Amino acid sequence: MNNVAIAAIDLGKHSFHLHAQDDRGHEVHRRKFTRAALTQYLAKLEPCTVVMEACGGAHFMAQEVAKLGHTPKLIAPHLVRPYVKSNKNDFADAEAICEAATRPTMRFVHPKTQAQQALAMLNSVRESFIKDRTATVNRIHAALLEVGISLAPGFKSIKELPALLEMSSFSGSIKKILMGLHEHFNYLDGKVKALDKEVECQAAEDDLAARLMTMPCVGPITSSALAAELGDGKQFKCGRGYAASIGLVPKQHGTGDKTVLLGISKRGDRNQRRLLIQCARVYLIQLERQKGALADWVRQLLASRHHSNLVVCALANKLARIAWAIAAHHTEFDAGPAAMNA
Repeated sequence: MNNVAIAAIDLGKHSFHLHAQDDRGHEVHRRKFTRAALTQYLAKLEPCTVVMEACGGAHFMAQEVAKLGHTPKLIAPHLVRPYVKSNKNDFADAEAICEAATRPTMRFVHPKTQAQQALAMLNSVRESFIKDRTATVNRIHAALLEVGISLAPGFKSIKELPALLEMSSFSGSIKKILMGLHEHFNYLDGKVKALDKEVECQAAEDDLAARLMTMPCVGPITSSALAAELGDGKQFKCGRGYAASIGLVPKQHGTGDKTVLLGISKRGDRNQRRLLIQCARVYLIQLERQKGALADWVRQLLASRHHSNLVVCALANKLARIAWAIAAHHTEFDAGPAAMNA
């Protein structure tokens, strides 16, 4: 086992398939492990590079691998797929991970810390409760429409449902169903409000999230989501790399000497892109109150008669680059001397 230079692991819930190579790229061995057996194997192995796909449980395994003295690397699954040689199976996947990791231009996913995982989980749970709350509201509207009642849009009309049911002549079974949906809505609404407060507390306690909130129109939700993914920002060479990773740069279509720039690529994490675009829209709404170089730049774009949607995407790209600079250089947002003198 001392001649293993790189070990690729195809992760599973209970079984793990490992493909090991030496420094010349020759296969040393391939084995199947349980979770406990894999940990014992890695503990006995001389320090090497351990590569995995960035999937469920990968960040935990990367943390464990680092504790054992190895160098963990994670690869996005879509970058591994082209290296699967023939029929798909777990050992073929492990070999493909190993092959992909040896490519000199391969891009790797930065392993998350437990603090980043906590922020990501908190935002994910909050988003799931919001979706469930919206689905419950839609069910209530649909059920009432079946009995000839059309409520006004929004949560206020839902909260007045008990009074409406008391005045109605519905059957007991219909009232019971609607009251059950109303109780479920109240439960979900309470959970969302509690998670909002939890996100605010976590964002205030996290160093990077607190510094990201110095950016204009960036609050606890956006800052915590960005902090969970950015980390120290060292996985990107520059701010443009981060903006490109979340799909905020134009698509390129080039042939010969002709290059055509299209709309934004919309690749990568949809949630980060959505949050930054929402921040950019709020910034434009509040543009009259904004000062500094960033505000002047936005006004120049609008004065050039660019469409507001184009300006929003450009500003979201700029905010992504600023967020990367704050993370990578451990700084805060500085609006410039013009904003200080205003």
